[in-house]
Amino acid sequence: MSFTVIEAAQRSPEWFHSRLGRLTGSVAAEMLAKVKSGESAGRRNLRVRLVLERVTGKSQEKDFTSEAMQVGIDREASAFAAYEALTGEVVHRSGFLAHDTLMAGCSLDGHLGNFEELLSIKCRQPAAHLDFLRAGKIPGHAMAQIQHELWITGAAKHHYFSWNPDFPDRLQSSVVTVDRGEVGEYEAAALKFLAEVDTDVVALETMTKGRAG
Repeated sequence: MSFTVIEAAQRSPEWFHSRLGRLTGSVAAEMLAKVKSGESAGRRNLRVRLVLERVTGKSQEKDFTSEAMQVGIDREASAFAAYEALTGEVVHRSGFLAHDTLMAGCSLDGHLGNFEELLSIKCRQPAAHLDFLRAGKIPGHAMAQIQHELWITGAAKHHYFSWNPDFPDRLQSSVVTVDRGEVGEYEAAALKFLAEVDTDVVALETMTKGRAG
């Protein structure tokens, strides 16, 4: 994959601007959402949002931070340190990764080496961390984001790290690694969706030009 790293702090105005009109990892699950007939509401709303962002040049994202999200943000540095101590790896951080030819991109939690391997850091609430310890299963929405990030970067692996410092030392950390696997199926779905957004943008621009004339 070919992408450009835009150095911008997450949730900063520059970061939101870099995402305008792009399919990102955080909404990958919405893009993949299916219903028995027609298009799911989540997929349709996402398509409309990206069209509006491309046409207006203004972000349609809602900057919302819940209490649980804030706890995760506050603990993030400690979680990275815990992962490095557990694995002996050095984790690198980056800004927004914008695909060079497609209106797609992602913001990684971290990566190893030159994006050969990726990392998701999850400072989970106690109940969610307990569930993960028991099942060792990555939630569906997170798996969609992982597939998206593997697709954008071309990385071979993605490590999903769940951490909660309130547990005893031996239960604080758990890692599940996802190989590149069926990224081809995700890519096909993403390209189809992006083509639909492109078509909607062209149709809207054609309509407005016709009225102006």
